[in-house]
Amino acid sequence: MKEETIAIEGMSCGHCVAAVRKELEKIPGVIVREVSVGSARIAFRSGEVAPESVDRAVAAAGYRVTGRG
Repeated sequence: MKEETIAIEGMSCGHCVAAVRKELEKIPGVIVREVSVGSARIAFRSGEVAPESVDRAVAAAGYRVTGRG
């Protein structure tokens, strides 16, 4: 499993955290380790989850991915 921390722009409260977590949990193959204001830490198998699917899930919650690490 690969772990990645995603920087997310626009989050400011617990509702934001819950919305992002909910959308990320919908992606098959993604395990959400932690979501906090401004970031999320996920685990997934390399090659099974496209970065674009993570970006789309964050966008569906109303926010934008600004970086990965």
